Amino acid sequence: MRRMTPLAAHIPVLETERLRLRAPVKADFDAYAEILMSDRARYMGGPHSRNQARAGFDADVASWLLDGFGYWTAEDATGTPIAFLGIMHPEHFPEVELGWFTTEAAEGKGYAYEAANAALDWAFGPGERDTLVSYIDPENTRSIALAEKLGAKRDADATAPDPTDLVYRHPKRGASGAEPTPNGGRP
Repeated sequence: MRRMTPLAAHIPVLETERLRLRAPVKADFDAYAEILMSDRARYMGGPHSRNQARAGFDADVASWLLDGFGYWTAEDATGTPIAFLGIMHPEHFPEVELGWFTTEAAEGKGYAYEAANAALDWAFGPGERDTLVSYIDPENTRSIALAEKLGAKRDADATAPDPTDLVYRHPKRGASGAEPTPNGGRP
């Protein structure tokens, strides 16, 4: 059962053609941990332990309260979590970042692109961001391709939290698609 908390009621819900980006809930943690505990997390310092995954999940949720932005759970039409993405600014990040990771089942279906577009529209619209970057391991060719497809350009002058990471800067844009829906959109 997905239980909505008082904080979740204030996190914008974004709808795309195939996805719903909503507040993370405790029931999402297993899908989140499965990704971070697998080889899929190799470009994010992983695989991680379950405790490390929980600390990341908690930080992603707390970011909404502390910063006014954070990670969403992207779910498909069946309500299954297929990706986690959003806006983050941990202490060790020089700039605010748009980050993403998907389940293996979601790979190669365009879900990350669709969800990231919605997150960018929100960030540069109601989220009031002036700039966003994505920090990407140079071997993560899929994330590099996604950043470039989103319109991001490599910023060789920017500083990354890990000196080996590449920095991709997303161009500012107006909202062009997903609109936040009040109190969760769909029933």
